[in-house]
Amino acid sequence: MQRILSASDIANEMSMMRSAYKGTFLVVEGATDCRLYSKFIDSENVRIIVAHSKNNVANSVTECRTRRKDNSVLGIVDRDMDPLLNKKRNPPIFSTDKRDMESTILSTPALGDVLAEYGDADKIRNFTERNGAIGDCVAKAAEPIGMLMYISYKRGMNLSFKNLEHSLFIDGHTLYSDLSKLVATVYGNSMAQSYPRSAIVEQLRSSLAGIEDHWIIARGHDAVTALKLGLRFGFGSYNSRNLSDDALGGALRLAYSRKYFEESELFRITKDWAVKNNLALWSAEPQ
Repeated sequence: MQRILSASDIANEMSMMRSAYKGTFLVVEGATDCRLYSKFIDSENVRIIVAHSKNNVANSVTECRTRRKDNSVLGIVDRDMDPLLNKKRNPPIFSTDKRDMESTILSTPALGDVLAEYGDADKIRNFTERNGAIGDCVAKAAEPIGMLMYISYKRGMNLSFKNLEHSLFIDGHTLYSDLSKLVATVYGNSMAQSYPRSAIVEQLRSSLAGIEDHWIIARGHDAVTALKLGLRFGFGSYNSRNLSDDALGGALRLAYSRKYFEESELFRITKDWAVKNNLALWSAEPQ
Protein backbone atom coordinates (compact mmCIF):
# COMPACT_ATOMS: atom_id res chain seq x y z
CA MET A 1 0.00 0.00 0.00
CA GLN A 2 1.34 3.41 -0.96
CA ARG A 3 2.10 5.63 2.01
CA ILE A 4 0.10 8.83 2.27
CA LEU A 5 2.45 11.80 2.10
CA SER A 6 2.35 14.37 4.88
CA ALA A 7 3.14 18.06 4.78
CA SER A 8 6.52 17.29 6.36
CA ASP A 9 7.25 14.84 3.55
CA ILE A 10 6.53 17.57 1.00
CA ALA A 11 8.71 20.05 2.91
CA ASN A 12 11.50 17.45 3.10
CA GLU A 13 11.33 16.98 -0.66
CA MET A 14 11.87 20.69 -1.22
CA SER A 15 14.65 20.89 1.37
CA MET A 16 16.53 18.00 -0.26
CA MET A 17 16.34 19.73 -3.63
CA ARG A 18 17.87 22.93 -2.25
CA SER A 19 21.48 21.72 -2.57
CA ALA A 20 21.15 21.81 -6.36
CA TYR A 21 18.28 24.22 -6.89
CA LYS A 22 17.96 27.81 -5.65
CA GLY A 23 14.82 28.98 -7.41
CA THR A 24 11.15 29.24 -6.47
CA PHE A 25 8.96 26.35 -5.37
CA LEU A 26 5.28 26.61 -6.31
CA VAL A 27 3.25 24.09 -4.29
CA VAL A 28 -0.12 22.98 -5.72
CA GLU A 29 -2.78 20.47 -4.76
CA GLY A 30 -2.83 17.96 -7.59
CA ALA A 31 -1.42 16.70 -10.88
CA THR A 32 -3.92 18.58 -13.04
CA ASP A 33 -2.98 21.84 -11.29
CA CYS A 34 0.65 21.04 -12.06
CA ARG A 35 -0.12 20.48 -15.74
CA LEU A 36 -2.04 23.75 -15.97
CA TYR A 37 0.42 26.05 -14.19
CA SER A 38 3.34 24.45 -16.01
CA LYS A 39 2.14 26.33 -19.10
CA PHE A 40 2.74 29.68 -17.43
CA ILE A 41 5.71 29.43 -15.05
CA ASP A 42 9.26 30.60 -15.59
CA SER A 43 10.39 27.03 -16.19
CA GLU A 44 14.10 27.74 -15.65
CA ASN A 45 13.62 29.27 -12.21
CA VAL A 46 10.43 27.70 -10.85
CA ARG A 47 9.65 24.12 -9.83
CA ILE A 48 6.11 22.92 -9.19
CA ILE A 49 5.61 20.55 -6.27
CA VAL A 50 2.42 18.47 -6.02
CA ALA A 51 1.31 18.25 -2.38
CA HIS A 52 -1.71 15.92 -2.93
CA SER A 53 -4.07 17.92 -0.70
CA LYS A 54 -5.06 21.44 0.23
CA ASN A 55 -3.86 21.06 3.81
CA ASN A 56 -0.52 19.73 2.61
CA VAL A 57 -0.04 22.82 0.45
CA ALA A 58 -0.69 25.22 3.31
CA ASN A 59 1.22 23.27 5.94
CA SER A 60 4.27 22.44 3.82
CA VAL A 61 4.65 26.06 2.70
CA THR A 62 4.32 27.24 6.30
CA GLU A 63 6.88 24.68 7.50
CA CYS A 64 9.40 25.66 4.83
CA ARG A 65 9.06 29.36 5.46
CA THR A 66 8.84 29.41 9.27
CA ARG A 67 10.81 26.42 10.54
CA ARG A 68 13.26 25.97 7.65
CA LYS A 69 13.66 29.67 6.80
CA ASP A 70 13.11 29.06 3.08
CA ASN A 71 11.27 32.11 1.78
CA SER A 72 11.29 31.07 -1.88
CA VAL A 73 8.15 28.97 -1.47
CA LEU A 74 4.48 29.76 -2.16
CA GLY A 75 1.30 27.77 -2.69
CA ILE A 76 -1.91 27.90 -4.71
CA VAL A 77 -5.05 26.17 -3.43
CA ASP A 78 -8.66 25.86 -4.53
CA ARG A 79 -11.00 28.42 -2.99
CA ASP A 80 -13.51 25.63 -2.17
CA MET A 81 -15.98 26.60 0.57
CA ASP A 82 -13.73 29.30 2.05
CA PRO A 83 -16.05 32.22 1.10
CA LEU A 84 -19.05 30.45 2.67
CA LEU A 85 -17.02 29.76 5.81
CA ASN A 86 -15.63 33.33 5.92
CA LYS A 87 -12.07 32.01 5.57
CA LYS A 88 -9.44 34.12 3.88
CA ARG A 89 -6.10 32.93 2.58
CA ASN A 90 -3.11 35.19 2.98
CA PRO A 91 0.22 35.21 1.09
CA PRO A 92 2.22 33.08 0.56
CA ILE A 93 -0.93 30.93 0.11
CA PHE A 94 -3.14 32.08 -2.76
CA SER A 95 -6.60 30.95 -3.85
CA THR A 96 -8.16 30.40 -7.25
CA ASP A 97 -10.53 33.10 -8.49
CA LYS A 98 -13.55 30.78 -8.41
CA ARG A 99 -14.26 27.63 -6.42
CA ASP A 100 -11.43 25.72 -8.10
CA MET A 101 -9.31 25.91 -11.21
CA GLU A 102 -11.84 24.15 -13.45
CA SER A 103 -14.59 26.55 -12.36
CA THR A 104 -12.24 29.44 -13.04
CA ILE A 105 -11.50 28.18 -16.55
CA LEU A 106 -15.19 27.60 -17.31
CA SER A 107 -15.96 31.19 -16.33
CA THR A 108 -13.62 32.50 -19.06
CA PRO A 109 -13.81 32.57 -22.88
CA ALA A 110 -11.94 29.23 -22.84
CA LEU A 111 -15.39 27.64 -22.63
CA GLY A 112 -16.30 29.23 -25.96
CA ASP A 113 -13.10 27.86 -27.50
CA VAL A 114 -14.06 24.34 -26.39
CA LEU A 115 -17.61 24.79 -27.66
CA ALA A 116 -16.21 25.84 -31.03
CA GLU A 117 -14.51 22.44 -31.20
CA TYR A 118 -17.17 20.18 -29.72
CA GLY A 119 -20.42 22.14 -30.11
CA ASP A 120 -22.84 22.34 -33.01
CA ALA A 121 -23.47 25.97 -33.98
CA ASP A 122 -27.17 25.50 -34.77
CA LYS A 123 -27.79 23.47 -31.63
CA ILE A 124 -25.95 26.03 -29.51
CA ARG A 125 -28.04 28.83 -30.94
CA ASN A 126 -31.28 26.93 -30.29
CA PHE A 127 -30.16 25.99 -26.78
CA THR A 128 -29.23 29.52 -25.79
CA GLU A 129 -32.46 30.93 -27.19
CA ARG A 130 -34.44 28.54 -24.97
CA ASN A 131 -32.25 28.35 -21.86
CA GLY A 132 -29.73 31.19 -21.81
CA ALA A 133 -25.95 31.30 -22.11
CA ILE A 134 -24.32 27.88 -21.87
CA GLY A 135 -21.79 29.00 -19.26
CA ASP A 136 -24.54 30.27 -16.97
CA CYS A 137 -26.53 27.06 -17.44
CA VAL A 138 -23.50 24.88 -16.65
CA ALA A 139 -22.75 26.88 -13.50
CA LYS A 140 -26.37 26.73 -12.31
CA ALA A 141 -26.50 22.99 -12.97
CA ALA A 142 -23.44 22.33 -10.81
CA GLU A 143 -24.02 24.98 -8.15
CA PRO A 144 -26.62 23.02 -6.09
CA ILE A 145 -24.11 20.21 -5.50
CA GLY A 146 -21.54 22.61 -4.10
CA MET A 147 -24.15 24.23 -1.87
CA LEU A 148 -25.41 20.87 -0.64
CA MET A 149 -21.83 20.02 0.34
CA TYR A 150 -21.76 23.19 2.42
CA ILE A 151 -25.10 22.34 4.08
CA SER A 152 -23.82 18.85 4.84
CA TYR A 153 -20.67 20.29 6.40
CA LYS A 154 -22.50 22.86 8.52
CA ARG A 155 -25.08 20.34 9.76
CA GLY A 156 -22.55 17.54 10.27
CA MET A 157 -24.54 15.28 7.94
CA ASN A 158 -21.52 13.53 6.43
CA LEU A 159 -23.23 13.17 3.06
CA SER A 160 -21.27 11.28 0.41
CA PHE A 161 -20.70 12.94 -2.96
CA LYS A 162 -18.46 10.26 -4.41
CA ASN A 163 -19.33 8.66 -7.74
CA LEU A 164 -22.47 10.75 -8.22
CA GLU A 165 -24.55 9.85 -11.27
CA HIS A 166 -25.23 13.40 -12.44
CA SER A 167 -27.67 12.35 -15.13
CA LEU A 168 -30.11 11.32 -12.39
CA PHE A 169 -30.75 14.96 -11.51
CA ILE A 170 -29.33 17.08 -14.36
CA ASP A 171 -31.30 17.15 -17.62
CA GLY A 172 -28.75 17.14 -20.42
CA HIS A 173 -31.23 18.74 -22.85
CA THR A 174 -31.76 21.84 -20.70
CA LEU A 175 -29.06 21.60 -17.98
CA TYR A 176 -31.80 22.02 -15.40
CA SER A 177 -30.79 20.57 -12.04
CA ASP A 178 -33.68 19.06 -10.07
CA LEU A 179 -33.03 19.76 -6.38
CA SER A 180 -35.31 17.01 -5.09
CA LYS A 181 -33.64 14.42 -7.32
CA LEU A 182 -30.21 15.71 -6.31
CA VAL A 183 -30.94 15.30 -2.61
CA ALA A 184 -32.47 11.85 -3.22
CA THR A 185 -29.38 10.78 -5.19
CA VAL A 186 -26.95 12.01 -2.53
CA TYR A 187 -29.04 10.45 0.27
CA GLY A 188 -28.91 7.19 -1.66
CA ASN A 189 -25.11 7.35 -1.58
CA SER A 190 -24.97 8.15 2.13
CA MET A 191 -25.66 6.51 5.45
CA ALA A 192 -29.14 6.90 6.99
CA GLN A 193 -29.92 10.57 7.55
CA SER A 194 -32.01 12.08 10.34
CA TYR A 195 -32.91 15.22 8.39
CA PRO A 196 -36.01 14.84 6.17
CA ARG A 197 -35.23 15.21 2.49
CA SER A 198 -37.93 17.84 2.04
CA ALA A 199 -36.36 20.06 4.70
CA ILE A 200 -32.92 19.81 3.08
CA VAL A 201 -34.39 20.57 -0.35
CA GLU A 202 -36.01 23.73 1.03
CA GLN A 203 -32.81 24.78 2.77
CA LEU A 204 -30.89 24.16 -0.45
CA ARG A 205 -33.36 26.23 -2.45
CA SER A 206 -33.27 29.14 0.01
CA SER A 207 -29.46 29.01 0.23
CA LEU A 208 -29.15 29.29 -3.54
CA ALA A 209 -31.48 32.28 -3.75
CA GLY A 210 -29.64 35.50 -4.41
CA ILE A 211 -26.26 33.98 -5.26
CA GLU A 212 -24.74 36.30 -7.86
CA ASP A 213 -21.58 34.43 -8.88
CA HIS A 214 -22.53 30.79 -9.41
CA TRP A 215 -18.91 29.82 -10.10
CA ILE A 216 -17.96 30.56 -6.49
CA ILE A 217 -20.26 27.70 -5.40
CA ALA A 218 -20.07 25.28 -8.34
CA ARG A 219 -17.36 22.61 -8.20
CA GLY A 220 -15.40 22.29 -11.41
CA HIS A 221 -15.75 18.50 -11.44
CA ASP A 222 -19.54 18.74 -11.38
CA ALA A 223 -19.55 21.55 -13.95
CA VAL A 224 -17.41 19.56 -16.39
CA THR A 225 -19.81 16.64 -16.08
CA ALA A 226 -22.78 18.95 -16.63
CA LEU A 227 -21.08 20.37 -19.72
CA LYS A 228 -20.48 16.85 -20.99
CA LEU A 229 -24.18 16.04 -20.55
CA GLY A 230 -25.11 19.22 -22.38
CA LEU A 231 -22.80 18.37 -25.27
CA ARG A 232 -24.15 14.85 -25.44
CA PHE A 233 -27.85 15.70 -25.35
CA GLY A 234 -28.26 19.41 -25.99
CA PHE A 235 -25.75 21.23 -28.16
CA GLY A 236 -22.82 18.98 -29.07
CA SER A 237 -21.53 17.95 -32.47
CA TYR A 238 -20.77 14.38 -33.52
CA ASN A 239 -17.22 14.46 -32.07
CA SER A 240 -18.49 15.13 -28.53
CA ARG A 241 -20.52 11.94 -28.18
CA ASN A 242 -17.79 9.85 -26.58
CA LEU A 243 -16.08 12.58 -24.57
CA SER A 244 -15.08 11.55 -21.06
CA ASP A 245 -14.87 13.93 -18.12
CA ASP A 246 -11.07 13.66 -18.17
CA ALA A 247 -10.83 14.42 -21.89
CA LEU A 248 -13.17 17.39 -21.59
CA GLY A 249 -11.27 18.70 -18.58
CA GLY A 250 -8.04 18.39 -20.56
CA ALA A 251 -9.56 20.27 -23.48
CA LEU A 252 -10.55 23.10 -21.15
CA ARG A 253 -7.04 23.33 -19.69
CA LEU A 254 -5.56 23.45 -23.18
CA ALA A 255 -8.02 26.19 -24.17
CA TYR A 256 -7.09 28.26 -21.10
CA SER A 257 -4.49 30.47 -22.72
CA ARG A 258 -1.87 32.79 -21.29
CA LYS A 259 -4.15 35.70 -22.22
CA TYR A 260 -7.02 34.33 -20.12
CA PHE A 261 -4.71 33.53 -17.21
CA GLU A 262 -3.26 37.04 -17.21
CA GLU A 263 -6.78 38.42 -16.82
CA SER A 264 -7.27 36.51 -13.56
CA GLU A 265 -7.00 37.95 -10.07
CA LEU A 266 -4.75 35.02 -9.15
CA PHE A 267 -2.19 36.02 -11.77
CA ARG A 268 -2.24 39.66 -10.71
CA ILE A 269 -1.76 39.11 -6.99
CA THR A 270 0.83 36.32 -7.32
CA LYS A 271 2.82 38.32 -9.86
CA ASP A 272 2.79 41.41 -7.64
CA TRP A 273 3.77 39.36 -4.59
CA ALA A 274 6.62 37.62 -6.45
CA VAL A 275 8.00 40.93 -7.72
CA LYS A 276 7.80 42.43 -4.23
CA ASN A 277 9.67 39.44 -2.79
CA ASN A 278 12.19 39.28 -5.66
CA LEU A 279 11.12 35.78 -6.71
CA ALA A 280 10.75 34.25 -10.15
CA LEU A 281 7.29 32.90 -10.85
CA TRP A 282 5.47 33.40 -14.17
CA SER A 283 7.28 33.54 -17.50
CA ALA A 284 7.63 36.92 -19.15
CA GLU A 285 6.32 35.70 -22.51
CA PRO A 286 3.95 32.92 -23.59
CA GLN A 287 5.78 29.61 -23.91
